[in-house]
Amino acid sequence: MTILTIGLLFIAVTLLIMFSGMPIAFSLGTVALIFMFYFMPSSSLDTVTQNVYEEMASITLLSIPLFILKGAAIGRSRAGQDLYGALHVWLGKVPGGLGVANVLACALFAAMAGSSPATCSAIGSAGIPEMRKRGYSSGFAAGIIAAGGTLGILLPPSITMILYAVASEQSLGRLFLAGIGPGIFLVALFSIYTVWQFRKQYQDALMVVKGGGAASPILSTESYTAREKLSYLPRVLPFLLLLTGVMVALYGGLATPSETAGLGAVLAFALIAVIYRMWRVKDMMPMLEATIKESTMLMFIIGMSLLFSNVMSHLNLSQSAAQWVVELHLARWALLAAILLLVIVLGFFLPPVSIILMTAPIILPPLRAAGFDLVWFGVVMTIVMETGLIHPPVGLNIFVIKNIAPDIPLSDIIWGIVPFVVIMLLSVVVLCFVPGIATWFPDLVMGAVQAR
Repeated sequence: MTILTIGLLFIAVTLLIMFSGMPIAFSLGTVALIFMFYFMPSSSLDTVTQNVYEEMASITLLSIPLFILKGAAIGRSRAGQDLYGALHVWLGKVPGGLGVANVLACALFAAMAGSSPATCSAIGSAGIPEMRKRGYSSGFAAGIIAAGGTLGILLPPSITMILYAVASEQSLGRLFLAGIGPGIFLVALFSIYTVWQFRKQYQDALMVVKGGGAASPILSTESYTAREKLSYLPRVLPFLLLLTGVMVALYGGLATPSETAGLGAVLAFALIAVIYRMWRVKDMMPMLEATIKESTMLMFIIGMSLLFSNVMSHLNLSQSAAQWVVELHLARWALLAAILLLVIVLGFFLPPVSIILMTAPIILPPLRAAGFDLVWFGVVMTIVMETGLIHPPVGLNIFVIKNIAPDIPLSDIIWGIVPFVVIMLLSVVVLCFVPGIATWFPDLVMGAVQAR
């Protein structure tokens, strides 16, 4: 049987099993075992457990459960609501300040928790009702939170970045730093769109009033005293200092990513114990249970994805596919466009974790041969995968929003998200023309890489 035949059969079996509704980890593991049984030596089945363990025996992967633990500690406390409340009060006089406050709160919370669903849940549970109460349309409010939540896989600490660093053999510290510039850029674009859309809805509401209709809450204004603004600082500043301290420890060379994650988790638990008095066993058990469940699920997907990729490599499928892409002799940017289009299509069905581990052996060699900076590409790929979190049918953040606000029609949520998807894709185009947005900060902190 030729490699082409095996490859087509591999794709067909993978799609068939995935569309059967089987969980992604079991789907990938089942496909790997089937092809190991039929196309690899029988002895390979005896070493499946050992192979998976060896693939996962990475000190970098150790940081994932620790970052999840830190995120659970922050996400299960009132830190997100207090962060949102502080930004709401401080940005009260800015047109659309409530929406901008939600965007900024999502960004800061994502940087502390490192999880998109946790960000959507923590900020959205307070932010969506407040925005709707003040006249923001349901779709607009949902779009702000869903898009802001995607920053959880771009801003450090990002689990997606950790896996990309393992798959591409790139510096995790450099990848984390490379995500900061584009993350700030996206926050700025989201905020600009939020202000523009708020002004549009404000003008529409004003026209209704002039026409004799009822006044919308969006026309009302609020002001807060200096005392009210300062009252939030004692609860918010410690978490911002934690974020700053973790970043300094990581990028200052004071600790490894795993040590930094462990330190961040310990300090996060200490802060919620002091600030929110959450130190009893009954308070901490939900955080520990959430960490165990999410870590187990994620590590299971990682292990099966690595086994899946290993089988592809053993059958020479990934090498042949990469060689085929190279032999197409596509122009440099045409190659990048084709690969990103593939990532977008995969995002309709797969989470970012699986996309990275399944495609890395195929797409990275041609990109490296074409002279692309793989750290820069990791950021671009992450932004493209972010769109997969807010578009159907997977759209994890969509379902989180639906859970928070079940009365908002799904169609309203999707239409509210569409402009943010467009913004994210436009940011990818900008990054292609101005790669320095991603590369200047890691070059500044860690020194420029000679060969890009």
